[in-house]
Amino acid sequence: MTNLPNLVQSADLDDTALLELYEEPGNPPWVRANFVVSVDGAVATVGSSSGLTSPFDQRVLKVLRDLSDVVLVGASTIRVEDYIGIRPTEAGKKWRLEHGLAAVPPIAVVTGRADIDPESRLLTNTLVPPIILTTTSATPSKKQLLRDAGAQVIELGEDSISSRAILDTLAELGMNRIVCEGGPILTGQLVADDVLDELCVTTSPKLLAGESPRITRSNQHVAVDMRCRHIIFDTDGAQLARWIRQPS
Repeated sequence: MTNLPNLVQSADLDDTALLELYEEPGNPPWVRANFVVSVDGAVATVGSSSGLTSPFDQRVLKVLRDLSDVVLVGASTIRVEDYIGIRPTEAGKKWRLEHGLAAVPPIAVVTGRADIDPESRLLTNTLVPPIILTTTSATPSKKQLLRDAGAQVIELGEDSISSRAILDTLAELGMNRIVCEGGPILTGQLVADDVLDELCVTTSPKLLAGESPRITRSNQHVAVDMRCRHIIFDTDGAQLARWIRQPS
């Protein structure tokens, strides 16, 4: 019976209870991913997740960010979702500072070609500069434009960026609590490289046929045993599950 997930109603959870519910079960480093999907597994409607999310899903998103040193995102997701910098609430900032975290977590973007618009909202609408994780072979002028726009540009690898290089670099910056917000290729890489500790999935009460990608994509077949820590039932019918990787 102890392996059964904790079942919770969203109406019973204030922000403090949510923070406690999603705290890491062990010491950092800790890498988690967060997605919203349809009942049939689609991660986007017309290319974006905005048609699947809900107010409570957004609350959990903010809580996961509040618990993290850094938000890790792939370049395609940054462009499609038109990311801005993270903006914690005043209560969120206070909680972070009291728990030894920086007031505002930065966004770290993985982009092998440094293919981020320096005039995008990621750089023009943010409280802290983003971190651009790219390659030595990326166009030098693109990297310089991002530096000029305020980004911290870090080169990892010649032509590709390994999961180990990402985690080691973030650790050197004091960032060991990581939440990855996609996309499927980046998350698939973390799974294939056996560094993803946790997956948080909001299942939206929608069916979406079509060709939307799944949560993870990889050219490698891997199998990771997971255990459901809890399921939150929202008033709109959505279900928010927290899956933790089982020890090998």
